Amino acid sequence: MNQYKLYGREGSGSFAVQVALEEIGVPFERIWIAKEPAAVARFREINPTGKVPALALPDGTLMFESAAILVHLSLVHPDAGLAPPPGTSEHALFLQWMTFMSANAYEAALRMYYSDRYSTRGVLDAEPIREQGSRDFLAHLELISRSLKPHVLGARYSIADVYLYMLASWYPAGKEALYAQLPALKLHAQMLSLRPAVSKVEADHGG
Repeated sequence: MNQYKLYGREGSGSFAVQVALEEIGVPFERIWIAKEPAAVARFREINPTGKVPALALPDGTLMFESAAILVHLSLVHPDAGLAPPPGTSEHALFLQWMTFMSANAYEAALRMYYSDRYSTRGVLDAEPIREQGSRDFLAHLELISRSLKPHVLGARYSIADVYLYMLASWYPAGKEALYAQLPALKLHAQMLSLRPAVSKVEADHGG
């Protein structure tokens, strides 16, 4: 059986997927995709969206969408403890928060950093789109922070915690500014940073 191939980029959504693969303990190849147009064009031959992360499964199937990749890995490798057992109420909440973070917080982050893409007028509308994205991003993280006890799913760690940790690191004003507003996230981040897989991947991403 072939190994996983993770297509990613420093500071991107591939961070959480890379942590998941490290937590699982399976061999994988990490492939950086540059941002230059030529590199992205070549990558589109593998992933038509041109976006990272993407994960080639051992049988050659290619997946994209970070939340979907994480849920899949948690199901295929249950012994890694990335998520509660399927069919339980805890797993239902896991799916809820993974979907919420992907559809809301991640989407708001895209509006913060790629605001000119969200209007036919491009840069002319970029600033108000960026500002609204920042407000929405903070509001979504504030909602999630209220559920931390101390993890997203209470006492139990899951890969949803890494997903939240990754998203929080994207706050434009920096982590400390975010933590000053949402102190629960600071405690969560301190806890997550002690996990060997998280610290290993942060070093690989230049963190």
